[in-house]
Amino acid sequence: MKSLGTLDELPAEYLESLRARNLVPLWPSLRALLPPDQPRTATQVCRWAWSDIRPLLMRAGDLTPMEKAERRVLVLANPGRGLEALQASACIYLGMQLVLPGENAPNHKHTPNAARFVVEGTGGVTIVGGESCPMEPGDLVLTPTWLWHEHRHKGPGPMIWLDVLDVPLMVAIDCSYHIDGKTQKPSRPAWTYASGGLAPVRDGVRSTAEYPLLRYPWARTRAALGALATSLPSREPVLLAYINPETGADCLNTISFSVLMLRPGEETMLPRMSAARMLHMVEGDVQALIDDTTLDLTQSDTACAPGWTTLKLQNRSSKVPAFIAMADESPVHRKLGIFEQR
Repeated sequence: MKSLGTLDELPAEYLESLRARNLVPLWPSLRALLPPDQPRTATQVCRWAWSDIRPLLMRAGDLTPMEKAERRVLVLANPGRGLEALQASACIYLGMQLVLPGENAPNHKHTPNAARFVVEGTGGVTIVGGESCPMEPGDLVLTPTWLWHEHRHKGPGPMIWLDVLDVPLMVAIDCSYHIDGKTQKPSRPAWTYASGGLAPVRDGVRSTAEYPLLRYPWARTRAALGALATSLPSREPVLLAYINPETGADCLNTISFSVLMLRPGEETMLPRMSAARMLHMVEGDVQALIDDTTLDLTQSDTACAPGWTTLKLQNRSSKVPAFIAMADESPVHRKLGIFEQR
């Protein structure tokens, strides 16, 4: 590889003249900006254990009332990017959120796209654009950019879910902000999708909503995975994507969501791709090999696999299936024309 000049080779008075005029020589930093063959990333392989998170999150409930927190969240920060950056990867933010019985997280809307994987609890509801979305463990609930949303909990025990947002992307392009709103009056969904490939029609027309489906119930998703598993060869991954049922595109503009079922004892290797992946255990016990790092993941654990890493997953149970929800940055890469998969 051709060697480039360094800052040390330039006279101090020349460098000072450049700085005084807000100028910087490119060549000493060129390889940092454009490394050869493969991009560099600050994102590290990381695991956030549910057994560590839950007691600390419950203590947060004791220490900070909702009126002071607005959103009571512990951020799953990737140490490679710096804990103060509040990032799981370049484009994805993760946070574990707690709402206690009788609490309401107030209504607001914001530029970042958001989704929530429900981890624990019943009786909670997220109201999105007036639509009431019940929250049950394993459900995926969307709160896309600029849709009003609030969380209410009238059930017993805590409601806890994993937030997945594109906050780092919005911050990077100076577009991250929110607006507070008044409490919403919840309503029933105007359009209900009973099955994939079947769109509701009312008065001779179909829905024109940009996000026609906001809640993906886990019971329905789990059943679909089980049905798919019976029709696939034993070595073929059982993988479903969460999509917009009107367009077939990713369910959010900037983050792709999917869910993988591993049959008892099954092992699979996922394609190597440019986008970072987040893994969240919905059910089961899995060993993940990310490049040369081995992570043991049990129910409700979360992990990060940086872009370009190899990812092998094995169900450690010989009796029951394992289910892994995934989120990745591929929609951003695709929109920029830089997505790669090998």
